[in-house]
Amino acid sequence: MIAIIDSGGANIASVQFALERLGAESVLTKDVKMIQSADKVLLPGVGAAPIAMQNLAEYELIDCIRGLTQPVMGICLGMQLLFAVSPEGNTPLLGIFDADCETFAPTQGRSVPHMGWNRLAKQQDHPLLAGVDEGAHVYFVHSYFAPVTAQTIAATNYGDDFTAIVAENNFMGCQFHPERSGPVGAQILRNFLEMPS
Repeated sequence: MIAIIDSGGANIASVQFALERLGAESVLTKDVKMIQSADKVLLPGVGAAPIAMQNLAEYELIDCIRGLTQPVMGICLGMQLLFAVSPEGNTPLLGIFDADCETFAPTQGRSVPHMGWNRLAKQQDHPLLAGVDEGAHVYFVHSYFAPVTAQTIAATNYGDDFTAIVAENNFMGCQFHPERSGPVGAQILRNFLEMPS
C-alpha cells in the first residue's frame, strides 16, 4: 500500500493518476497508523511551507514522518519540507536533511517562480536514477529551493545551482514534479515503487 500524506497540497490527483498509470494504488491519508504501516510514503506539496507545516503539526504527523523507516519521497514543496528551515516565514521544517532552503531572487531574464523544464545533472549513483539519462528534462514550478549538499543525487541550475533530487537512507525528494515530467518522471516514480520496503 502506498500512502500519500494529505498535507493540503493541490497536486494530489495528478500524483495518484501517475501512480495508477504504473499499476500502483494509493491512499490519501492523514492517519498516523496507516502512514506507519504503508509500504511506501509520498509527501506531495504545493503552496506555502508555513501552512503545510501547520497542517502536519495539527494532524500530529511531524514525529510520524521523522520516524518512518520505509521509502519516503517528498515532491516539490514536499521535498523542501524534508530540509531544516524555509525562508518562507522563517519556518522550521522536518529537519531530515540538515540544510536550509533558499529563495530565488528575480533578476533580468530570471522570473520567479521558476516554471519550466530543466536538465538533471547526476551527482551520484542512486536506484532512483536507474534508467534515467544524464541531462534528462523534468518539469519544475517553485520559488524556493534546497542548495546542493552531500545528499544531492541530481542537481540543476536556474541562476543558482540547486538540488533536483535528494536522498539519504530511506528519505528521498524531487524538487520537480515527476507526475508532470513525462516518461522520465514515470521512470523515477517506477524506481521508487520498486525499492524494497
